Amino acid sequence: MPEGPELHLAGRYINEACGEVVFSGGVERSAVSKNPEVAFSSEAYRISATARGKELRLTLAPLGAGEPQHLVFRFGMSGSFRLCPVAQLPRHAHLRFLTRESPPRALCFVDARRFGSWRLGDAWQPGRGPCVLSEYQAFRENVLKNLEDRAFDKPICEALLNQKFFNGIGNYLRAEILYRSKIPPFEKARTVLEALKDQEQARRKKNPSLTLSKKLKLMRENPDLLELCHTVPMEVVSADKKLLDPEDSDNYAAFKNWLQCYLVPGMSSLRDRNGRTIWFQGEAGPMAPKGQASRKKRSQLKADPEAPTPEVRSFGAVDVAPAGSRGCPVPPALLPNSRWGSQPGVSRQPAVPSTLLRLNSGSDVHLGHLACLQTAP
Repeated sequence: MPEGPELHLAGRYINEACGEVVFSGGVERSAVSKNPEVAFSSEAYRISATARGKELRLTLAPLGAGEPQHLVFRFGMSGSFRLCPVAQLPRHAHLRFLTRESPPRALCFVDARRFGSWRLGDAWQPGRGPCVLSEYQAFRENVLKNLEDRAFDKPICEALLNQKFFNGIGNYLRAEILYRSKIPPFEKARTVLEALKDQEQARRKKNPSLTLSKKLKLMRENPDLLELCHTVPMEVVSADKKLLDPEDSDNYAAFKNWLQCYLVPGMSSLRDRNGRTIWFQGEAGPMAPKGQASRKKRSQLKADPEAPTPEVRSFGAVDVAPAGSRGCPVPPALLPNSRWGSQPGVSRQPAVPSTLLRLNSGSDVHLGHLACLQTAP
């Protein structure tokens, strides 16, 4: 499922790919979509994007007279954007904005599983907290001043998925954040965060005149849980400054190399009370579900016996199943346009022989993640 970094990279892709492009006409919606029609039409307009947490806002701005139209998207499990020729529209392109070129292209909202959505207007979804990526200080304050909220009665791994406080964090990010902070996933959230709050107050008393640069240095050297909620997603967003190429699928292997915990062989896993699998190392914590044995991920992956066998295209050491295939629920539509070579100190996991695989735990292996490299500790 796309998380905060994917939404921010989608916004970057739209702004870079469409920044100088002029669009024209109305907005086309697929017949099967249950999302609202977009009653907007203009002879010439531009499109820009802004991401916040797990939402992305498009602005359609006429070049002449007329009011702009705003739409706010949630990507669900498989949403993405793609700019492509109208003659080569991808399957499941449920919303289309046509360019004024000849032949025309279309900016498409592609969503194979149709869990994504859009709504008219510029307002972010009520109840979502500040973005962990773009509003770090407000995010941090929002968490620490609301520790009496019932959300923090839950295990920290479940609290991290609460978008009221952790807007942008999803399943793979929570695993990476907890692994790096060495916090058991089923420790009580309030216990973890109250200790963090006490440490912060003690640090302020000890060093009341710390400059911003020194604060940033301390944050890099000894990041706490909330700081990791910002810096870990930022590693993904900052991995590649170049234009994103929606057709480049090579980065799946690089994403696997960057992961230190999520889906990594040798790590344990449990399902939380919401049915989501959390990956971790070491003890699960005092609030771990009863009657559920921790399972370690094997290095060998087991093929899904029910999956049809699609045509597979080879990209180096990784075979890539076509977008929309079973086992590849997220089209590789938002991947950085770069080739990830070997880097000193980078932890490498064995190459996956095919993305059309299912883990023993039942999780699909897919191409829906964005990649960056992280130097091994």
